[in-house]
Amino acid sequence: MDLGLAGRVAVVTGGSRGIGLATAECLIAEGAKVIIAARRQEHLDSATKRLGVDAIQVDVTKIADLDRLSAHVEREYGGIDILVNNAGTGTYKPFLEVTDDDLTDGMAINFFAQFRLTQRLVPGMIKRGGGSVINVSGRTAVKTAFPPGSTCTGPAKAAELRFSNDLAAELKPHKIRVVCIIPGVVMTPDRFEKWEREALGRDLTAAEADALRTRLEAEKLPRGAQWGTPEEIADMIAFAASDRASYLSGESIIVDGSPGAFSYVSALNEKPA
Repeated sequence: MDLGLAGRVAVVTGGSRGIGLATAECLIAEGAKVIIAARRQEHLDSATKRLGVDAIQVDVTKIADLDRLSAHVEREYGGIDILVNNAGTGTYKPFLEVTDDDLTDGMAINFFAQFRLTQRLVPGMIKRGGGSVINVSGRTAVKTAFPPGSTCTGPAKAAELRFSNDLAAELKPHKIRVVCIIPGVVMTPDRFEKWEREALGRDLTAAEADALRTRLEAEKLPRGAQWGTPEEIADMIAFAASDRASYLSGESIIVDGSPGAFSYVSALNEKPA
């Protein structure tokens, strides 16, 4: 399907790995000009070599970095047509163990980052006559991850849903659509490795990780289901960003092929009966 994205300019945060990288690839395949932003330079270098895109080292929790990204986009492209707010992460621990730093950092990298970057890039989008903002949230916005607990991450992710809904109403007169995508459990190696390390207290070998993931997938997902892939989420993001979705705005869309399944974090932390 031709999504009509040829020549559109898009910014994808968290664009060097996982869902962000797959989204950048998908948009490029549709003819868009893509700028990826991510925190780790080595991952940006790898993604740039793979995709041949404009890449900028950005920590979305730092206002100076967001200002630098915004200035670069305006100077080099005269604004953008598509913003994919994908950068984010999760902190999973019992409520009474959540520190103030955990709480502050969780809001900063998830909700605050989306708010701040969108506020900086929307003026250029208005100047170009419209566009789309795709905010990527997570299943803890609507489902708990207990054990170990998602009281820190869940509210930050839920704020992204409410923000998207409000923003869609306010930006509608400017022909800017806003959609929130809520992925289920997506099998990105770095994210799974992080969760495994936090739950088990050590890094797993490749063989151990593969065996564990296969077992929990079989035990915790409905029959015939599997963990999602970054490409499956990327396809939905690209569609939502395109004019093919022109009647879609203000909605939060759950993309979860295994409704009712355990989160991978919960599966890792569940104690044997």
